[in-house]
Formats: sequence, C-alpha cells, structure tokens
Amino acid sequence: MAIENWAARIVANGVDAADFARITSAIGGWDEWCRAWCAAAAVHEDLGRTALADGRRLSGGGHLAQAAVYFHFAKFLFVQDLAQMRAAHGAAVRCLDDALPHLNPPGERAEIPFDGSVLAGVLRRPAGPGPHPAVVLIPGLDSAKEEFRTVEQPFLDRGLATFAVDGPGQGEAEYDLAIRPDWEVPGRAILDAVSAMPGIDGRRIGLWGVSLGGYYAPRLASGDRRVRACVALSGPYDFGQGWDQRPELTREAFRVRSKSASAGQAQRRAAELTLAGRAGRITAPLLIVAGRRDRLTAWEQSRQLADQAAGPVEFLLLDEGGHGCANVSYRHRPYAADWMARQLGR
Repeated sequence: MAIENWAARIVANGVDAADFARITSAIGGWDEWCRAWCAAAAVHEDLGRTALADGRRLSGGGHLAQAAVYFHFAKFLFVQDLAQMRAAHGAAVRCLDDALPHLNPPGERAEIPFDGSVLAGVLRRPAGPGPHPAVVLIPGLDSAKEEFRTVEQPFLDRGLATFAVDGPGQGEAEYDLAIRPDWEVPGRAILDAVSAMPGIDGRRIGLWGVSLGGYYAPRLASGDRRVRACVALSGPYDFGQGWDQRPELTREAFRVRSKSASAGQAQRRAAELTLAGRAGRITAPLLIVAGRRDRLTAWEQSRQLADQAAGPVEFLLLDEGGHGCANVSYRHRPYAADWMARQLGR
C-alpha cells in the first residue's frame, strides 16, 4: 500500500530512484519499513559526514539533506512503533540541521513559541539583496519540513524566500501538539514570526500547502488578510469526506497525531477539518492544483473550494495527477512558483 500510494512522491521529493527500488524490493512487510529506510539513510549520512570532514561543504550539505529525507520517509507513517519512529525522526532533524549552513542558499533553523511548545521551521533566503517576499510551506498529515528541499528550490530560484514549518500534529510538533482544524490560530503565530525575520518583507507573504496542508493553507488565508497569495495542492475541502476509503495507514496516522483515543473519535475529529463557512472568506488570489487520479482526496473537493472562494481563483486539474501530483511534478511546481512570484511582485 505504501509503495503503491507514495512511490512517486518519495522519488520526487529527493530519494534516488535506484535506492527506492533496492530498499522497497527487500522489504517483506510494513514492520520492516522503518528499519530498512534508516539503514539506507545512514549511508547518505556517512557520505555527508565524510565530505564535511574533508572540507567539501557543498557535497556534505547535499548528502546530509538527502539523508534527512530518507530518515523522514522511514518514520512518515510508522506510528505503530513510536519509539522506532521517533528515533528515525530525530535522525532526520539532526541531519537537516547539520546540512543547513552548507546548502546553496543556506538555511537557518527557527523555533516559534506556541501553546506551551514550539513550531520548528527552516528559513532559506535567495541570493541578492532583501527584503525578500516569502512563501510559507505547510506540510500535510505525514510530511514535514525535512521533505521540502525539492519544493523550496523553484521558489528560491525566482527570488522568493521559503519557510518550511512543522505545525501542530506535524513533524517536531506532533508529539506535544495535536492536529487542529482552526489553522488560523497557529498560522497567526507563524506569520507573526516570519514577518519579523531579518531580510523578509512582511507585506509580501504567500502560502503553499500540500495534501492536508492544502486544507491548512486556505484555512489560514480565510482568517488572516496578511496572506497575499495561496497555493493549495491536493487539499481536502472536508477531511471527513471519504474517511472509510482512506488507506488504513493514513487513518491510523491521523488517529495518533490528532491525539484521538479511538478510530471513532479520529473520524469525528477528521470531520472538523472543513472549509465549509470559511472558503467564502478567502479573498487572496488562490491557485488550486488537483489530480484527476487522486485516490486519497477526490479532486472534486478541490473544485468545491474553487467554487466558493471569494477572491481570484485559478483551478489547475491535471488529468494524470495522483495525490499531491508528485507523478507529474513538472506540470505544477514551476508553474506554481511562477504564479507565486507574480502575486508577490517578484
């Protein structure tokens, strides 16, 4: 199930295709998934540590950032063994943190106080003088900031800074903070922090969200007029719709990350994540991207958002696209970056 639903995404977001084939062909069952991916990640981490020790900083940063992606995919849905998952997650965070100063352009870790915990993010600024417009990158149910290097690059290439952040129930925040429907609340704290960061133009901030992040981004845009533009990629209008048809791995990850005590409670909480009554408040320009072959979130949910949003809307439906349209990333990533650069005046 994991291979069938997420193969294109895993490769599109930084895993070498030959590595993917080798790793998954040797896995006999889901209980082996995390361990196998961690073993492969360790190879890339060793390459990175060796490169840094030799003074090859750019290579070292690249290897460590790739190791972070592998460790991330080791843990991304492995909620049945939280100890093993958390160890892999810690390795992903460690590798990315150590890679950041050596990336081109470099990155900086930031921690935003929120609700007694912190929301961790990565800021990267493009070359050239600022202040720069910025795009906040919002993960989904099983993604996190460690997965976003290939997503960041098209924005950086167009002179836009990026801030990839783990919100409640995501990445580093998933242990202390539950998934929540009212993303305008954590989003406000994120926008406050990003607006005050050196080299960032707080008057020109856009949002990009994928999967469940494709709900969080327009939800934030519906409640905060500082959002100048928003991209929603394969996001649900109502996460409760089609709950029983979602993969078991997805439903269990939501149960754990929403801090639900039972499958029934998880389903009820999923129904709280809806844009009903909120979509009409979105006045910022909105680019909605969906895949006609999406088996996790029906593309018609994206159409609902497009029909109800109050501001300018562009709806890009990709006939061959699956969930997140990772299998046709060349059809939407450059386009979305161009669109965002126009909206933010870059």
